[in-house]
Amino acid sequence: MRTLVAATLLSLTLAGCSDGDSPDPVTVASTPAVTTQAPIVAVPSPAPPPVNDPDADPGTLFTADPTIVDAHPTPFESYTVVGEAGDRVAVHFTTGTPECFGADASVTESASAVTIALRTGTRAEAVGKACIMIAVQGTLEVQLAAPLGDRRVISG
Repeated sequence: MRTLVAATLLSLTLAGCSDGDSPDPVTVASTPAVTTQAPIVAVPSPAPPPVNDPDADPGTLFTADPTIVDAHPTPFESYTVVGEAGDRVAVHFTTGTPECFGADASVTESASAVTIALRTGTRAEAVGKACIMIAVQGTLEVQLAAPLGDRRVISG
């Protein structure tokens, strides 16, 4: 009996606690929550270093095109030293068809490494045209100032 009386009193007390100025439950539920946490940002893992692959299938050969539009950094998977002097490197990468997509690269050389910053993007002539979305294996040759020798090649 005591439990029944206590439950009844608690129900009456809770029902009478409203002062009339409190927002109704629908308003409270529709108010956006404020958070003080920073957003979660996915950090991509770095691409593995390119490997020297003298037997690589060159796939589609690209000619350097500095006029590409919406260029973005593109890692290359492997490279091949080209020419008897060893002063050219062919980088092998994945991109779109050469009718619509192009590639360009810049080279930074040091005594221990050659960093090749490959960029791919839309060819200027293809802007606004319909392009098929298919991946192709591409190769772009870059000229070095000195033979590669035993220096590392870095995709930059």
